[in-house]
Amino acid sequence: MLIEVIMPKMGESIQEGKILRWTKKVGEKITKDETILEISTDKVDSEIPSPVAGTLAKIVVQEQETVPVGTVIAFVETDAAAAPKSGGSVSIPPSVMAQPDAAPSVGPAPVVESGPSRTEVPARGNGRRFYSPLVRTIAKQEGLSLQDLERLSGSGAGGRVTKHDVLGYLRNRGSGGGAGVTSGARIDHAIQKMDVGELQKKYPAPRYEVVRMDTVQQKMAEHMVRSVATSPHVQAIDEIDVTGIVNYRNEHAATFEQSEGFKLTFTPFFFYAVVNALKEFPVVNASVEGDVIILKKFINLGMAVAAPQGLLVPVIKNAEEKSFLGLARAINDVAVRTRNRKLQPDEIQGGTFTITNYGVFGNIIGIPIINQPQVAILGTGAIKKRPVVITDQWGGDLLGIRSMMYATLSFDHRVIDGAIGGQFLAKVKSGIENFDFGKVK
Repeated sequence: MLIEVIMPKMGESIQEGKILRWTKKVGEKITKDETILEISTDKVDSEIPSPVAGTLAKIVVQEQETVPVGTVIAFVETDAAAAPKSGGSVSIPPSVMAQPDAAPSVGPAPVVESGPSRTEVPARGNGRRFYSPLVRTIAKQEGLSLQDLERLSGSGAGGRVTKHDVLGYLRNRGSGGGAGVTSGARIDHAIQKMDVGELQKKYPAPRYEVVRMDTVQQKMAEHMVRSVATSPHVQAIDEIDVTGIVNYRNEHAATFEQSEGFKLTFTPFFFYAVVNALKEFPVVNASVEGDVIILKKFINLGMAVAAPQGLLVPVIKNAEEKSFLGLARAINDVAVRTRNRKLQPDEIQGGTFTITNYGVFGNIIGIPIINQPQVAILGTGAIKKRPVVITDQWGGDLLGIRSMMYATLSFDHRVIDGAIGGQFLAKVKSGIENFDFGKVK
């Protein structure tokens, strides 16, 4: 019996996926739950396991091709007894969704029994150029016609129009620009696909080594360039006296680890202070759509983590509802699973504010780029002991050795002015320097 393997839906907001690599060849035997291909989406790279045992009969979609969710990408031939018995389809439960790049196989690819195609025919223009469901959805919402799309200079493979091209066109149209070269196209052009062979001639070995960006690097480049093009970045930097937290941690580290099973770090102290500051300044927890500010009634904290596959930003959902211990446990859990490549795709979506700790590498000051569509990001530097002038209880000045840290707030000047940005950072500083250690228990 032939079984259709279809492009899985890797999250609520994901409409298409790119096949990075087939790990099996046509004619090769496949065991149940064995990885058969790797795919890439806007959010994460994933390994897709086979839902049944059998033989890979046919590959329909080749490597490096991008297709909509639900597209038939391959056929597996299997015994009738081994085929799905769910009326023709098998879906991926949320709890076993395929994991990030190089993660262990944890869930089946959706399949349907061979028969009439259940995939909607892709929309194509007069020139037969393909438009993905996501592009068509954006066009419908924004009132763009097929003629509008046909005029765009697509930056995708083979001139395909991407969502960034459409969004760039909409931004450019709003500022009086034309449809020829859109801001979206310019953004994608920053990491345009190059001919490695030609570059190797220009930069010959052994004096040069030409290496193409991997998928994670490409996505980071796109995201960062797009962020700088979208938001007018402004930074505020403050120094924070973390001596109290350092002393508390040194005194209670062993007891905390014994009771909780993981080390007490500085991160939950910073996160707790940020949550309180965001409650007081909700515009810093917002996003922007055109001339509309979207204020969030919840706080989802993104945490930049250096993982083996590159920088990822997992999200701690509803941080405002968590106690200090709840935050500490969530931070540890997410960090461990990120480094072990065990994250769910939905766990790197939906952030409302991001914190990045470049201090872990010894850097004292950094200028982070906003994680779109958020409007601010906080960077924390390394904690260093320095001589500092402090004021005693009688108003006198003393020179003391204190543990100090620089913190940088990058914010979107479209919605956050210098006064709000400065006050927010001051609130974070105060929350850290005057931390209520009774909250730790």
